Amino acid sequence: MSARKIHYFGRVQGVGFRYTARDVAAGFAVAGYVRNLDNGEVELVAQGAAAEIERFLKALEERMRGYIEGRRDTDEALSEFHGFEIRS
Repeated sequence: MSARKIHYFGRVQGVGFRYTARDVAAGFAVAGYVRNLDNGEVELVAQGAAAEIERFLKALEERMRGYIEGRRDTDEALSEFHGFEIRS
């Protein structure tokens, strides 16, 4: 099990990013959350098997490729998540 925190930047707010992330996550064995940040970025935390997280992120980034200019990744401590949710 591993956990990653990703900050996406570009035109990632107001384009359905969080809802798309939640919908894409439903097809993968990942848990965590996605939320908008005050600085215009989107924060996503995903937890699961490392390979499954990578597949999820690749699928999400393919769906949102016209909006993402870049991302910053960090490892995250494991938490107890129940599913994948949108947070405010």
